[in-house]
Amino acid sequence: MALPGARARGWAAAARAAQRRRRVENAGGSPSPEPAGRRAALYVHWPYCEKRCSYCNFNKYIPRRVEEAAMQKCLVTEAQTLLRLSGVQRVESVFFGGGTPSLASPHTVAAVLEAVAQTAHLPADSEVTLEANPTSAPGSRLAEFGAAGVNRLSIGLQSLDDTELRLLGRTHSACDALRTLAEARRLFPGRVSVDLMLGLPAQQVGLWLGQLQELLHHCDDHLSLYQLSLERGTALFAQVQRGALPAPDPELAAEMYQRGRAVLREAGFHQYEVSNFARNGALSTHNWTYWQCGQYLGIGPGAHGRFMPQGAGGHTREARIQTLEPDNWMKEVMLFGHGTRKRVPLGRLELLEEVLALGLRTDVGITHQHWQQFEPQLTLWDVFGANKEVQELLERGLLQLDHRGLRCSWEGLAVLDSLLLTLLPQLQEAWQQRTPSSVPGG
Repeated sequence: MALPGARARGWAAAARAAQRRRRVENAGGSPSPEPAGRRAALYVHWPYCEKRCSYCNFNKYIPRRVEEAAMQKCLVTEAQTLLRLSGVQRVESVFFGGGTPSLASPHTVAAVLEAVAQTAHLPADSEVTLEANPTSAPGSRLAEFGAAGVNRLSIGLQSLDDTELRLLGRTHSACDALRTLAEARRLFPGRVSVDLMLGLPAQQVGLWLGQLQELLHHCDDHLSLYQLSLERGTALFAQVQRGALPAPDPELAAEMYQRGRAVLREAGFHQYEVSNFARNGALSTHNWTYWQCGQYLGIGPGAHGRFMPQGAGGHTREARIQTLEPDNWMKEVMLFGHGTRKRVPLGRLELLEEVLALGLRTDVGITHQHWQQFEPQLTLWDVFGANKEVQELLERGLLQLDHRGLRCSWEGLAVLDSLLLTLLPQLQEAWQQRTPSSVPGG
């Protein structure tokens, strides 16, 4: 498997060498010389799947035939266009998600990485992640993705129980999953993440914990626990609605989560985010960009992005959504260079709400320095320091507000949604009551 272009071949070789040397010790990594407005992560959406899982309402399609050459060309074009529009000079991570991007050709992955490397600086040690389903990722194909520049895999394992896998509409068995996981660890040691789902209909706590314990004998250094969300329009939602399946029990799901995270802590995993656990420094640096409200570009049908376009005066970040349907998206990319369907300027309060809600998902929380990057006048102490409801959360040991910043405790991470019901309104109230001198230029 070779990259389509000498420069890209050189980048892939340098990336593999750098990955052999590099060991990520923390989420931040080495500081980048470029200012924050010139750095971004890149998300690439591959919208196609073999079949639709019973719980999934993502933007995905089950085509009879994929025009991959056209899709590849449009992904390359849109990546180049959005990199130029954003003025991004350094891409710190690339994530191929979907859909099922492991169904794409490794040549497509290589072509996108080549385009990024030619348009911006893509460091040799950048994290390049590919989502993979066990049935679409035999060992030889995984090796080809590695040659194309992928250096991290995220495997949608979901369950080690074949009955649950059939309920979820997955196309693999537990044996398929463990076989793929073993091959992935051989090819990408220390760089393989697996997803495990909890809170399924009729799922039992003890049996699920048994799955987790079994997975610990096979998994690498990163694991994600996700609670099933019943989404309207999915097959699983319809089955529960008509009584064919019992509704998931939220109390049992909460018990699975609490006991599961305790098991992972005992096994040496560090919970660095609400759903994500890592050991030996194997954090997802791409996802860390999201949680830190960094810039990210979304390319491909239905992809989302957050960045500040050039010419906006350096003040307004935009939320962007690309056209959902692949054929329409490709037509727009061929006409305009990109398929952005919706652009929403984010106000300063909206951005602070994102900083709060996303930052508190991590164990680091929101440092004073990080908050000041987005709001230099109104401090965390100003917003939360004197509020009685927040004081109660602090006294109960769910939150911590000190010289480091604002963060959840171990107990608080498990109930973050309920904490935000207090924190977000308090931020909105403090914003409305700020004095004119708190506003730059005011």
